Amino acid sequence: MDPDFAALDAYLDEHNLDGYAFADDESNSDLYYTTGFGAPDPFVGVYTPDETAILVSSLEYGRAKKEARADTVKRRSEYEPREKQAEYGEDRVQQKVVSEFLADVGVESVATQHGFPAGLADGLREEGVTVDPESTASGVVTDVRAVKTEEELEYVREAQKANENAMAAAEALIREATVEDGVLQYEGEPLTSERVTEEIEVALIREGCALDETIVACGADAADPHDRGSGPLEAGETIIIDIFPRNKASKYHADMTRTFVKGEATDTQRDWHAVTDEARKAALDAVEAGATGEEVNQAVVDVYQDAGHPTVFTDPDTETGFIHSTGHGVGLDVHEAPSISLNGEELEAGHVITIEPGLYDPAVGGVRIEDIVVVTEDGYENLTDYPIELEVE
Repeated sequence: MDPDFAALDAYLDEHNLDGYAFADDESNSDLYYTTGFGAPDPFVGVYTPDETAILVSSLEYGRAKKEARADTVKRRSEYEPREKQAEYGEDRVQQKVVSEFLADVGVESVATQHGFPAGLADGLREEGVTVDPESTASGVVTDVRAVKTEEELEYVREAQKANENAMAAAEALIREATVEDGVLQYEGEPLTSERVTEEIEVALIREGCALDETIVACGADAADPHDRGSGPLEAGETIIIDIFPRNKASKYHADMTRTFVKGEATDTQRDWHAVTDEARKAALDAVEAGATGEEVNQAVVDVYQDAGHPTVFTDPDTETGFIHSTGHGVGLDVHEAPSISLNGEELEAGHVITIEPGLYDPAVGGVRIEDIVVVTEDGYENLTDYPIELEVE
């Protein structure tokens, strides 16, 4: 992958800085995106318009040489940390090593993320390096990687295909279950959220994906949008299944939610599901390059308002109804820019976003429908190919 860092170059030029520096581990998606490398322990990376360089431990050096997109890979041992510790003390080793590394790649001034270690920033300043915490709201690298390349879009498509196979496996369990005293039964045992989650995880492993957690929430649990769910699933109750896997090879995510009822749904459940699908379609109709995340969110709010449902955007204190935003960006992080909510920024072609309206009330349960789409110049491409059906017989 060959990212376009023109916006980052412009930022550095505007602020008269040599480079953009990181000191973090593989959990930092901006660092991974910039260098093409991730490690479980913190390492240092710096981007300049001329080259990208990383400073890693001897343990990671061989792998970094093979995997990183960086032009320069240096080992900490090259900067004699033991000698520096003896001369300057443990507290000053990192600043001495990193400042020499930056000097080797011709960097005297850097921008940093707001999460850059404060101690290291102060130490670099003591060594004469200008350290300027970034002034943009979300982060220039975050904004750059929000616009996906064709290669990245293929990564998301691959993850979403695995997601759909996992959703099908979960739905099959519900479909094949019998009902005894209102509780779903599968192979002689109550069918639980945990059992369905296990089926999802196994399906994803077979597809080369993984996830830290998922949502299989039934009844009152489903009324809390982020309740993971637990215990037996019940017939006649809404079951929200929200799966957001990460492809282990590409590291890109997908995201999708469907809501099911085993057996016959109530009139209220059907109405909620129908209006939520209407809200989903209204949001999709608003998606195109140049529209804002706020405008897409407002399309959902309008549908729910017209149907008489409360929303946090019209009543910030409501605890029922539409109580979250319409969506978010997806990529190396499952939640990233842009925001599809109040004050959501302008959408660009190549943004990958979710559209996920929902309604919630402990007395009824919850309903959420979520698709993942890519913004185009004149609309969107829906990357989701999974039916929207409430009742499962």
